[in-house]
Parts: sequence; C-alpha cells; structure tokens
Amino acid sequence: MLIFLTLLHFHHLHSKADDSVCRMMGESKYPLLSKEGDITIGALISIHSKETFSLFEFTQKPQLLSCSSVNIQDLRLAQIMTFAIEEINRNETLLPNVSIGYRIYDTCASRLSSMSATMAVMNGQEFAEGDRCNGQTPIHAIIGESESSATVILSRTTGPFEIPVISHSATCECLSNRKEYPSFFRTIASDYHQSRALAYIVKHFGWSWVGAVNSDNDYGNNGMAIFLNTAQEEGICVEYTVKFYRTEPEKLQKVVNIIKQSTAKVIVAFLTSFEMKNLLEQLNIQNITGLQMIGVEAWITAENLITPNSFPVLGGSLGFAMRKMFIEGFLDYVLKAFWDTAFPCSHADGNSSQDALGCSRYQDLFLLKNYIDDVPEQRYTSNVYKAVYAVAHALHSLLKCKEKEGCEKGLTIQPHQVVEALKTVNFTVKFGDRVWFDSTGGAVAQYEVVNWQQDSDGSIQFKAVGYYDASLPPDQRFVLNTENIIWAGGQLEKPRSVCSESCPPGTRKAGQKGRPVCCYDCIPCADGEISNETDSNNCMQCPGEFWSNAERNKCVLKTVEFLSFTEVMGIVLVFFSLFGVGITVLVTVLFYSKKDTPIVKANNSELSFLLLFSMILCFLCSLTFIGQPTEWSCMLRHTAFGITFVLCISCVLGKTIVVLMAFKATLPGSNVMKWFGPVQQRLSVLAFTLIQVLICVLWLTISPPFPIKNIKYYKEKAIFECSLGSAVGFSAVLGYIGLLALMCFILAFLARRLPDNFNEAKFITFSMIIFCAVWITFIPSYISSPGKFSVAVEIFAILASSFGLLLFIFAPKCYIILFKPEQNTKQHLMGKSQTKSY
Repeated sequence: MLIFLTLLHFHHLHSKADDSVCRMMGESKYPLLSKEGDITIGALISIHSKETFSLFEFTQKPQLLSCSSVNIQDLRLAQIMTFAIEEINRNETLLPNVSIGYRIYDTCASRLSSMSATMAVMNGQEFAEGDRCNGQTPIHAIIGESESSATVILSRTTGPFEIPVISHSATCECLSNRKEYPSFFRTIASDYHQSRALAYIVKHFGWSWVGAVNSDNDYGNNGMAIFLNTAQEEGICVEYTVKFYRTEPEKLQKVVNIIKQSTAKVIVAFLTSFEMKNLLEQLNIQNITGLQMIGVEAWITAENLITPNSFPVLGGSLGFAMRKMFIEGFLDYVLKAFWDTAFPCSHADGNSSQDALGCSRYQDLFLLKNYIDDVPEQRYTSNVYKAVYAVAHALHSLLKCKEKEGCEKGLTIQPHQVVEALKTVNFTVKFGDRVWFDSTGGAVAQYEVVNWQQDSDGSIQFKAVGYYDASLPPDQRFVLNTENIIWAGGQLEKPRSVCSESCPPGTRKAGQKGRPVCCYDCIPCADGEISNETDSNNCMQCPGEFWSNAERNKCVLKTVEFLSFTEVMGIVLVFFSLFGVGITVLVTVLFYSKKDTPIVKANNSELSFLLLFSMILCFLCSLTFIGQPTEWSCMLRHTAFGITFVLCISCVLGKTIVVLMAFKATLPGSNVMKWFGPVQQRLSVLAFTLIQVLICVLWLTISPPFPIKNIKYYKEKAIFECSLGSAVGFSAVLGYIGLLALMCFILAFLARRLPDNFNEAKFITFSMIIFCAVWITFIPSYISSPGKFSVAVEIFAILASSFGLLLFIFAPKCYIILFKPEQNTKQHLMGKSQTKSY
C-alpha cells in the first residue's frame, strides 16, 4: 500500500506539472514601439539615455523605472528598423504574403532595464488566464543591443533558447566566440580589425609614446587588450593604460589626473560615447587641451559630443567610423510616415485621462518630430537596415517563398531555424552593400578615417581623410590623406609624442633601466662602427679595409699610411741621405786629388775608393724605402740594402786584413803579403758580395717581399708596407751582414795596438762598434715601431751606420790631408810612437 500511495503521489505531481499555466510575476514591460505581424522581430534600443530610480521604502510595490533624455542616434535606429519592415512588407518578392511585426523595447542605456527588456521581449506582453507554458518565444529574432556589454547579457540570456540576436553596433571581439554565442550575428565588424588599425595609425604618424583610456566594460577591455598587443608588436610604448565606467566619477577623476601628469601627447580612447562625454566634461573643467585623441567608431562621430567647448579638447581627433550610407526614402519616412504609423500618440484625442497617461512617456519623443538635420549623418542606420533584411532573407528561404506563389504560411518557424538560415544569407541591399556573415557571425571590417575639423562658420564637421578595408590585400587596406588632416586643437602641424627623441645616424639606442623600450639614450657608435639609419638598435662593424667616418654614419676606406717624400719625416730623411751622398762624393774627390799621397795609398787605395762607392750606394738605397710601396720597390729596397752593405763591410774587412798582413810583412822573414795582394783583395770583396747576391736571389725566388695593407696594427688606418715574404730570407741577409761586421770588428780589435803613427785598425774598430751598436738597437726598434715609423727606423739605421763608417774611417785621413799635410809623409806614417791601450 505504501508503494502504491507513493506512485500515486508522483503521478499526481507529474499531472499537475503538465497542466501548469503561465503566471506573470509583477507588471509587464511594454514595448515603446510595436506592430503585430505574422512574424515578429524584437529589438532592444537605448532610445533614452537616463534612468530614474524610484525610492525603495518597502511600504508599497516598486514602480517601473522611468527613462528620460532622448538619445537621438538610437531613436533613428528604431526609425530605420520600422522603415525597413514597412519596406519589406510592401515588397512583393521577398515575403509576398507574410507580414513582419516588431516590438521595440527601450533599454534606457541601463543594465537593469536591459535585462528587464530582454525578459519582456522573450516572453511577450501578457498571458491569458490558463495559457500553458510551451517554452516557445513569440519572436523570431532580436535586433540589438547597441553596446557590447549589454549584448553579451542579451546573447547569454537568449542563447539557451537559440533565439538569433543580430547587433548593429556591438563590436567586442569576445562575441566572435561561436561556442559561447552560437546564435549571435552582427552587421558590423568585430573590434579585432579596429583595434589593430588603431595601432597602425599611431605607427603611421610616428607616435611611439601614447596614453590609453578605455571603458571598463567588455567593449573597452577587449578592444584595448587587442590594441595593446598590436602596439607591442609595432614597437609602440604605452605610458599608461587606465579605465573607468560611466557611473564611477572617482575613477574618472583619477584618469584625468593621470592624463594631466603624463608626457604623452597622443591618447587612444577606446570609449563608448557615454564615457567619452564624461571624460570630455572633466577635461574641459581642468582646461586640458592640446592632446591628440585617437578614437573608435563608438564616439568619433557622436553628435552629442559636439558642444561649444568640445573643439579645444577634441578638435583634430582622428578615428575610425562607420561609412555613411544614403538610404533612399528614409528622410521622408522620418519626417512624416513614422509619426503617422509607428508613433502611437500622433492621433490621440487627448480627451481621456487614460490616453494622456499612456502617451505621457512619448512626449519627449514627439518634440523631435520635425528635427531631421542629423539624418544624413547617421552611420549605424545602415547596419540596422541590413539586419532587418538579413532576417527577412532567412525567412524567405525557410518559408520557401516564390515570387508569384507566395510563402508557405502554414509552416512553423522555430528560432533555431532562423539561426541556421542566417548563416547562409548572401544578398545585396539597394545602396550596394553585400550582406553576409563570416564564420564568427560578423561582417567585413570597413571603416572611414574621420577627422574633427571646424568650418569657417564655427561648426564641427567629421571629414573623411582615409579608409580601412579588411577585404583588400594587406598592403592596400589602410589609406590616409595626411594633407587634409587638422591636428590637435586645430593646429596644422602634426604633434610629436615620443618618450625619447629619435637617435640620428651615427648613434644607437640604449634602453633606460626600468623604463619602456621607447625610452632610451642615444649612444655614439664606437670607432670602426656605424649606424646609417635613424633609431638604430645596434651599430655595425665596418669591414676590414674600411673605417667609420667622423659622423659614424658611413664606412669609408681607411687612410693608407706610408712614409712619403712630401711629409716632414720623409723630407728630413731624404735630406740626410743626400747629405751623406754629398759628403761621400766630396771625400772621394779629395782622395782622388790626393791619390798619390802616402795616406791615400796606405792599405790599398782601390779598396778605399770601392768603399766610398759602396757607401754612396748605402746612402742612396735608403731612398728606396720612402714612397708608396710597390712590388719592385719592395724587392729592391731590401736586396739593395743587403748587397750594398755587404759590399761596404767587405771593403772594410779587406782593409782590416791588409793592415794585419802589412804588420806581419814587416817582421823579419815574413812573406804574407803575396797571399793577400791587390788581386786577392778584389777577389775577397767579390766573393763576400756574391754570397749575399746568392742569398738575395734565393729570397726573391722562393718568397720575395711584396706590398700589403696592414689593417691589424691600427684600427682606424691601414699601413701600406712591404711584407718580408720570407722571414728566413730577411734574417739570412741581416745575419750575413752581421757576421761580416763581427769578423771585421774582431780583426780590427786584434790590430788596434800595432805600433804605427796612423793605425787605421783603431778607426775601423770604432766604426764597427758604431755599426754593430746601431744594428743591434735597430732590431727591437724595428719590431716595436708602428707603421711608417718602422721604415723610418730602418732608414735611420742605414744612415747612422753609413755616417759612422764615413766618420771613423775617412774623417781622420781627411783631417790630415787638409789640416796636417806635414804628417802626410811615408816617414811619419811608418814612424814608431808610444801607443796607449784602450
């Protein structure tokens, strides 16, 4: 029995649920404008912009919220909707025997009223007693809302019932999510393209330092997020990003203070017209002007922002706007037909108190009956027009309408069927635009770039100065005519907005610690590095033979350095070289004129003249080291130097041997002079010289010297010098000269104590000491001296050693010839004298 009673109870509950009726909780919210038809389209439009709250004293039932302050822009949207429906109802081909009705609810720009209107448009106005809840909505599509946040609420509410929502101005990219909003469509593009285009326009004008303000709602937050990401990709720095909502005056005040204290001269304002109006008021109060505003379609052409004080703040603003479309017949409809057909109080008698009470809420609308000046400027009306026609074309396919046969009126159309039909609509409206929805339910992004300008009469105009069309190829989407732009505050000169001035060529950017990348210092490029463009991040190293110019913006060939005849050092060395030649020639002339005197004949006059000749060659060979190196000069300078010095040292060595042989020949029984007579002397000089010639020939054959540009020693210049080719060859040449000089020094040193009044061995010893000292000092000096100075050191060594030989070997003889002729006798030269050791 217990089980039976339980089953009976559940059956009773189930039967009661099936027989349940709909009951309205509270008072119905009635549409502001309505018309019955076979198919009903709902709409949520903010015809009023202010909502008045009644006092909640909890002593009586709360009254419905009242609205005030007509929003003329959204009123036009309601008018274009009724205009399009009337036009479709007259069309004999689209829905020939089907009438479309409408229910337009006023949301008063309030979330609370919007939610109330959403429930009202879904449920209908009132229910007859006993009506069952069938879960069906009396409408087939909803057009609205104007704002993204309200549209999100609407779409989430209607989503479970699969009622199609078509928005004319909700642009939040968040609504492109088909998983969350599968029945949402819009005849406007999402903010994805507009947000990115904002970054492109900022980049186009070279503004790298901007401020950003956005509405604290879905529209502003999502749009600003896309802009910030794109700005980062484009190298734009955002000094600050702040947000506020229209009902938050404290936040608005903080936003204004941040704008006032910032250094950015450009502000990207991703705001609705309501927030922009609030911001404009505060900027006017604090007299903040001269800022370049970059706006979005929500406010850039809003008529309610045009006030006597708005141009100093918003003058020159740039932004993206919907294109203006001329809809034929709409102006006449607004002026007469709308008030005669759609406006419920146009013909009210006004006698009954009931009519007066019902029509009281329309009085502020009726005041606008004859106002039509704004109609040509409306930019969103075409989107509502296209939305109504999109629903009509979807119904056309669902009702299987045919031009002469009409539509199948008996078919029951469910809202989800309208959703599927909307996905496939593709038609062209009478003003030329093609209407279709992409995979996200949106339209193609097409914007005008408008500029706030002031005419000569003081009126503000929105001048088109470019366009953005996402349907075109990427390089053709964005076009601007900068010549027609008026800038912030009505100025003709484009403002600058950068954290740091551009770094000129020759410098690089160095980031400032703790600051955005757009804040940097300009650091000059280092030596040998250049930057040939503005705002270069790095300096480029010049190639090997190139060096940076003084401005560090161009690589130029390095200055080629070599010891030339025209510079001071070259002139001095040439002078001493020629001076040495001249002195040697004078000595030669003097010796030749006194060739028959004993002092000239001593030690073989032939060797003396050969020595003087070789010394002339030594002085002259130093000239081969001066001037620009060539292949021939490189080979000549080292080989001439090696051969002439060997010839010179060979003669000195021969003279030293003659001195020793002559001393030995004076000893009793000695006959050594026959072994080193004039012939042997000549042969020894020839043999010693041929050995050096052979060394030089091998050097030139195997790896001769050659000219090179040495770019390693100096960074800023190239040294034009002779490479030795084979270091072994050069070492052999120097080593052989050193060997002969050492032999000569040793022999002369041994002969220094010979008991002659004129012992030439003493002077040879001194000359060899000087010679060896010079060349021993030359080696480290040569290695350590850079560039042309190494050549100068080598020339100095040649000249110093040559002057040493000339001074110590020939100067004493010249002194006797010129100043002591009485000593130039054989008896004097052969006389014995006391010698001192040294």
